[in-house]
Amino acid sequence: MTRVLLFDMDGTLVDTEEQHFKAFEILFGELGIPFNEQIYESRILGGASEAIAAEFLPHLDPEERLRHMADKERLYRDMLGELSPLPGVVPFLEEAHRQGLRRAVVTNAPVANAEKVLAAAGLLHWFESIVSADELADAKPHPLPYLTGLDLLGGSADRSIAFEDSRSGIRSAVAAGLTVVGIKAVLPEDEILALGASIAVDDYRDPRLSHLLN
Repeated sequence: MTRVLLFDMDGTLVDTEEQHFKAFEILFGELGIPFNEQIYESRILGGASEAIAAEFLPHLDPEERLRHMADKERLYRDMLGELSPLPGVVPFLEEAHRQGLRRAVVTNAPVANAEKVLAAAGLLHWFESIVSADELADAKPHPLPYLTGLDLLGGSADRSIAFEDSRSGIRSAVAAGLTVVGIKAVLPEDEILALGASIAVDDYRDPRLSHLLN
């Protein structure tokens, strides 16, 4: 078993929360469902589509819920233009590559979203695999997505690191036994640490991250 790096995507590698928010705003507006930033940050951020649909669209049958969520994802993808990685991401990935550390993205987003976002940000080639919770029996906060990433890359949980920004993501990675780096995209540092992350950083320029690779 080896040491691997597993990364969430939205808010962790690339800041796409504005596009997600706008896509939900349009969809929920059309459906007459109350929506604002507080609802997004407390009840949607980092969640899986199926769980979000069950909470906000309980009056619809499962097939119709999924159709509306697919509409939201199309809206989101249509809003994506050229994207920039979070500060320090590329140098950090370059250093990880030099050290021979295997890398994967572990996300609750559909694969189509992940591939488009990573390609638009110029990051797709840095990762061996994309683990999408859409293709698994359980999404974050269940540990299965991160356990799957470890299995794919032959990683040992006690020697590997996850990078996350959401409550569900941090809970997933902690439950999988990983050391977790929390990105302060939305959550404050005290909450990130209370959820079980080892450190909380603004971005990948934090000097503490280079020490984690050694």
